[in-house]
Amino acid sequence: MKIGLIAMGGIRVVNPELRQLGLTLPGFVERGEIIASLPSLGLLTVAAHTPAENVVSYMEVDDLPEVLPEFDLVAISSLAARIYDAYELADRFRHRGALVVMGGLHVSVLPDEAAKHCDAVVIGNAEKVWGKLLWDAQSGRLGPRYVGDADGVFREAYRMPAFHLLADRDYNRVTIQTSRGCPRACEFCGASRLIAPQFQQKPVELVMDEIRCAREQVAKPFFEFADDNTFLNREWGKSLLRELVREDLRWFTETDASVADDPELCDLLADSGCRQVLIGFESPRSEDLVGLDPNRWKSGMVDRYQHVIDELQSRGVSVNGCFVVGLDGHTPDIFPAVRDFVEESGLAEVQCTVLTPFPGTELYRRLQHEGRLLREVFWDRCTLFDVNFQPVGMSVAELEEGLRWLIEELYSGPAYSRRRRAFLRASRSGLARAN
Repeated sequence: MKIGLIAMGGIRVVNPELRQLGLTLPGFVERGEIIASLPSLGLLTVAAHTPAENVVSYMEVDDLPEVLPEFDLVAISSLAARIYDAYELADRFRHRGALVVMGGLHVSVLPDEAAKHCDAVVIGNAEKVWGKLLWDAQSGRLGPRYVGDADGVFREAYRMPAFHLLADRDYNRVTIQTSRGCPRACEFCGASRLIAPQFQQKPVELVMDEIRCAREQVAKPFFEFADDNTFLNREWGKSLLRELVREDLRWFTETDASVADDPELCDLLADSGCRQVLIGFESPRSEDLVGLDPNRWKSGMVDRYQHVIDELQSRGVSVNGCFVVGLDGHTPDIFPAVRDFVEESGLAEVQCTVLTPFPGTELYRRLQHEGRLLREVFWDRCTLFDVNFQPVGMSVAELEEGLRWLIEELYSGPAYSRRRRAFLRASRSGLARAN
């Protein structure tokens, strides 16, 4: 068969004032644009599980094309914010006579909704079911649902992602996955608790094989580890970092504040070419985080935030601190509190988003039960910047206005420049002490 693998890229903020800010403030949409431009590791993995007798094309779609390519079977993956466009594209391909399969996080959570627009849905991980799906499609017996579990996806069900599909394309960043899941179980998490309910880590040798393979296809790539929490297992993390030290890489990952508890791990991060670590701080006040995770781990880490920032940035590894506004403990004073923490801490980078109840999350179920969702279906507003619920400590308008003010404060040209200068000073100071 001629198979098209299509990733719906890009996220468009619905709020017009925030959308306009993204055109003028340095750094506001930079991270979002980077994420949107990354290749879909999930579809590259699907391609790796496709038998060689098929012809596979990989595409990323930001704007719906006027002319559709010819495929026998199309597999479409999309985030919630672009799912309506994905459904429209699926409908058009089906009208042309192609078989359409849909998968990904949103489809896995709402398969009945997606099934209205495709011939089959893949629920969960595709690794174990993609081969059967293709066999059924070729035999004229394609079923409506294929459910893939997460067990063994890094071992008996493993295939090297089809990085060769990226050759001769204009990429400077490539995704590698070293782990799936996160046991912290934050109620707003829209990924780790749904697709990977159990934390799994890929064998270090497989990670290194993928890195070397990707470097053969993309010239001097910056690697993004597509993980929820890379360094939960410190000994595994150190084993990986010792291998990365030998490779002359530049890379980015996401983990939690516990990474700074191990000085050797921090040293290896710097030595291995890690340029930035994204850490979810969520709020600068511990009382705001009570109940966010079942073990109250997040609220117990707030007093260590400055230590985390200093430990990493003194080694030349910038910290991208993530804050979520609209938590139940937040009142309008949270906006200057976040601004002040960012400025006083010397944090190099910052990401500020609004609490978002993605479908399938514990947060969505709680807000739905409490009658606080502004509407039952709002998938195009799952952008992390559009407000979809009634906050406790402020009005919807106050949350929207406060977020807009905070973004202007954090991403103005002077603020952005101050953070960069502070990071360079911290890096030089740390290097001087080390020598």
